[in-house]
Amino acid sequence: MLQNIRDNSQGWIAKTIIGVIIALLALTGFDAIFNATSNRQSAAEVNGEEISLDQLNEAMNLQRRQLQQQLGQDFDASLLDENLLRDAALKGLIERKLLLQGAEKAGFKFSQAAIDQLILQTPEFQVDGKFNADRFDQVIRQMNYSRLQFRQMLEQEMLIGQLRAGLAGSGFVTDAEVQAFARLEKQTRDFATLTLKADPAAIQVSAEEIKAYYDGHADQFKSPEQVVVEYVELKKSAFFDQVEAKEEDLQAQYQKEISNLAEQRHAAHILVEVSDKLNEEQAKAKIDQVKQRLEKGEDFSALAKEFSDDSGSAADGGDLGFAGPGVYEPAFEESLYALKDGEVSAPVRTQYGWHLIKLLGVQAPEVPSFESLKPKLEQDLKAQQVEQRFVEVSKELEDAAFEASDLAQPAQELGLDVKTSAPFGREGGEGITANRQVLQAAFSTEVLEDGANSSAIELDPDTVVVLRVKEHKKPEQLELDKVSDSIRQHLVAEKAADAVKAKGEALMASLREGKTPIEQAQDGQAWQVVEAATRSQEGVEPVLLQTLFRMPKPTAADKPEFAGVKLNNGDYVVIRLNGVNQSDAPLSEQEKAMYSRFLASRSGQQDFSAFRRQLEEAAKIERF
Repeated sequence: MLQNIRDNSQGWIAKTIIGVIIALLALTGFDAIFNATSNRQSAAEVNGEEISLDQLNEAMNLQRRQLQQQLGQDFDASLLDENLLRDAALKGLIERKLLLQGAEKAGFKFSQAAIDQLILQTPEFQVDGKFNADRFDQVIRQMNYSRLQFRQMLEQEMLIGQLRAGLAGSGFVTDAEVQAFARLEKQTRDFATLTLKADPAAIQVSAEEIKAYYDGHADQFKSPEQVVVEYVELKKSAFFDQVEAKEEDLQAQYQKEISNLAEQRHAAHILVEVSDKLNEEQAKAKIDQVKQRLEKGEDFSALAKEFSDDSGSAADGGDLGFAGPGVYEPAFEESLYALKDGEVSAPVRTQYGWHLIKLLGVQAPEVPSFESLKPKLEQDLKAQQVEQRFVEVSKELEDAAFEASDLAQPAQELGLDVKTSAPFGREGGEGITANRQVLQAAFSTEVLEDGANSSAIELDPDTVVVLRVKEHKKPEQLELDKVSDSIRQHLVAEKAADAVKAKGEALMASLREGKTPIEQAQDGQAWQVVEAATRSQEGVEPVLLQTLFRMPKPTAADKPEFAGVKLNNGDYVVIRLNGVNQSDAPLSEQEKAMYSRFLASRSGQQDFSAFRRQLEEAAKIERF
């Protein structure tokens, strides 16, 4: 039973858990605290089941943190469109809700025993390769989960995974489909290219043409619209000197920290399942027989390998590793914690069957001293106070700015400085003016046209600003003499590209009619021949390959096909397709298996996508 779980834990299941853990660890900071203080509201309903506004906010935060982890230093929060982020997050929550409903309707289940095993085998919860309850508690606390909440979340993820695997894994393909796909995939093409170079030096552009282009595209030649903003900036770091951690609070936090440390117990077990093969009485009789053999001195590990139905641990003599309280079922845990080192329990009944449990060892928790933890405790307590104070003052700043006609009064009330930016346009500038939210606020109707102060803008979890427009520089028409050079360069490049394209098309027409010998050089350029090119041929530009494999097969060996491609630099490439080669070699069993897996997986994914669409089309979804 549990062997499949163990096998899967090395694949998508473990990756799912670790991915969820890593992503959810990022759910901290200003947004989390601010949202925690807000009233719960519905963001949507799916077939009568609510998606709360808190869930939506957490999902948006999660997406931000995931992007930050993926992009690292390249991440720029200012480039995120909050509306798009909200829509994407809500769409994901709705899809998740639909899939959970679909899994429940289809009868998918994920047992508590399986969740136990997944938690025990997840690397994020292990120390030195073995499950560690302290590590488990530490990780889920950072995610703001209790043990029960984490198990519920994990169960939902596994149910969705089962549903996806069940549908995606049901895809299949016929031998004919495999053979047809293989023929296309293994097809090669013989071709040649002739590159005709664009010649800007041969192009003349008159003053009249420049003037005509200028008049026809006048809107392109205006000075950029720019604004200068005043702003006040609130930094979280400024509050650390304003808070203190009292000794009694440090002691209380210390006691809370060490109270989470628990004794670890190293258990092994023998499981006899109650199933279709063995009813309750038969399973009990079998575990009693195993118990009698143990009492006669037989080895527990050997009997576990012989009799245990938990294939995930049987091969290891029933060894379950070290674990702390809260990991096993209550009946199992109660019996385990009643044993002395080396003792074997009486038969214990759980929902999975009958167990014999052996205590292999006890690991006492290492309790750090108060002095060793004091710097961390002090930092944590101060950070909590600073977070709360930061949220409160951010709200005070926003309220004061809303009521004031400028920023001088709010700055004075909160002891902040009013700063002034350099001029910047809608494309942004440097510093805070590179932030997308700052740009949206600065050029919004309320701030730019109505002269209002902006709302509080979170630049990052540690910084909030409020701004107002000090100066608005509207676009002005640029004189022709200031832009004539750029117009000339554009027209020259455009006319050179058009000229060489016309030349290439004329050449292809002549080649098709047989008026120009194929092997004749053009402007000193010779045909570059490539034999048996594949779809991923190295050394050939992708745009050429795409065009090449879309061309029809030549009707005769002496009648090649021709096509042309315009390159980004203005050059024009004539492609001559000489022949299409099909592989006659039979597919090996390995190749058949590889193509079958690929096509079946693709078919299964298409089936899963169709299933999701069907759920969505049949659902009653309300967005608020």
